[in-house]
Amino acid sequence: GPERQLPLLNRAELIAAHMQPIVFGLAVEKFYVLCLNRKNRLIKLVEATSGTATAALAHPREVFRIAIREGATAVACVHNHPSSGDPAPSSPDVAVTRQLREASKAIDIELIDHVIIGRRESDPLGVGFYSFRNAGLL
Repeated sequence: GPERQLPLLNRAELIAAHMQPIVFGLAVEKFYVLCLNRKNRLIKLVEATSGTATAALAHPREVFRIAIREGATAVACVHNHPSSGDPAPSSPDVAVTRQLREASKAIDIELIDHVIIGRRESDPLGVGFYSFRNAGLL
């Protein structure tokens, strides 16, 4: 059916591949909420914040307000690191991910991942994105 046309975003690699063209060349940091259905297919991509100094300003309340509004059973969060291009998380990135994880448990909407997208050439690991799930922090 039509559901098969929706992108499957159940792994960091798929999330990053979907989002890289969207954040490519952006000069400001943006934080996105990817609202997913029960099969981890994308229902809606919502830009939660833009141009903020840090991802810590993407409050869990806002993230899950969006998820509930869209009827999502799971979410993936994505933001970009435009200035350095290094996708390694800042300490505020780690803190907000911890808050998101706790909030997701409380309201029973799964946090699939929080992926930070940088540039491959600026990534010491040569990957170009960072996944909190792959790093064992989710």
